Amino acid sequence: MTTDHAALTATVDLDAITRNARVIAERSGVPLIAVVKADGYGHGALPAARAALAGGATEVGVAHISEARALRAAGLTEHLTAWLHTPDADFAGAIADDIDIAVSSPRQLAAVVAAAREAGTTATVTAKVDTGLGRSGIAYDEWDDTARAIAAAQAEGAIDLRAAMCHLAFGDEPDNPMNSQQAANLDRAVDDLRGLGVTPQVTHIANSPAALTRPDLARDLVRPGIALYGCSPIRGRDFGLTPAMTLSAEIALVKKIPSGQGVSYSHQWIAPRDTTVAVVPSGYADGVPRLLSGRLEVVVNGRRFAGVGRICMDQFVIDLGPDGGGVAEGDRAYLFGATPDGSTPIPVADDWADAIGTIDYEIVTGVRGRTVRRYVGHGDG
Repeated sequence: MTTDHAALTATVDLDAITRNARVIAERSGVPLIAVVKADGYGHGALPAARAALAGGATEVGVAHISEARALRAAGLTEHLTAWLHTPDADFAGAIADDIDIAVSSPRQLAAVVAAAREAGTTATVTAKVDTGLGRSGIAYDEWDDTARAIAAAQAEGAIDLRAAMCHLAFGDEPDNPMNSQQAANLDRAVDDLRGLGVTPQVTHIANSPAALTRPDLARDLVRPGIALYGCSPIRGRDFGLTPAMTLSAEIALVKKIPSGQGVSYSHQWIAPRDTTVAVVPSGYADGVPRLLSGRLEVVVNGRRFAGVGRICMDQFVIDLGPDGGGVAEGDRAYLFGATPDGSTPIPVADDWADAIGTIDYEIVTGVRGRTVRRYVGHGDG
């Protein structure tokens, strides 16, 4: 969706996603599962999926069945896996839409088998194994029973075991020995299944950081998420990725204020001199974190200006200086990403994350509210 009158615009460069997919594929040496959960990490699930597929991804992954079914309804035909389910998950709908269901317990497997029997068809299944993360995935003490149940269900024709997968606990620490240990644990689980007469067609382990730094963990596929969107998954490492999202807003108001005037709630900033300020009509309801108050910088007309005072629900204020900085109402403020001509570096999502002690995942997925996406590029690099 696009509009010329959005208070806050997230411009998504589809060609950047395509190029990032190619970088990841080249470094990992295997095909990609493009992870587009959480609405494509805030970039739009369907456009992001198509752009990644244009860059060499061969399939798509999400967390919830509802996300997968929405992609199917929108026309995505590639292999599609969903891996996080509650007890009342729509397994019947997933089977009807030919979605690969990653099961994390014998109970989930039993529910999928029951749904397949009811439909008189075969469900595509992935065994999601907890190899050490201690989160979702088949638990160690349930593995033997689950493996036997997988073999029995496949022999019956209720399921087709397509894959085995796990999630890494220390993917962003490439040299951590736990990464190799988890890979070995998954390999043993695959050997167990093979011994029972059922072998997964593919195995996948690596998330974004492992895909870029540990090709030895790649197995048959890698599962990049944040790297597709141009954010480095390892602080301080430049992998040649291109940020895909630029957040910008139109200046709503420019006004002069006298020395000693406080700005925004609680007057946490007081003008040290006569100055000019501008109001940017976006705030924490739109994904500009309140914790960035007093730490935010934006670029307007090629110049950087500091945010002053508290960030509010709908707006924040920048100090333009006594001369007004050449800024007028209607000019565009760039919050993070890139200016159209690339002439002036502006903050990136990582800068926001560093300033408030979080990660860039939270920044890009947190863009919301009245923010409107605008797409550029064709998703072909």
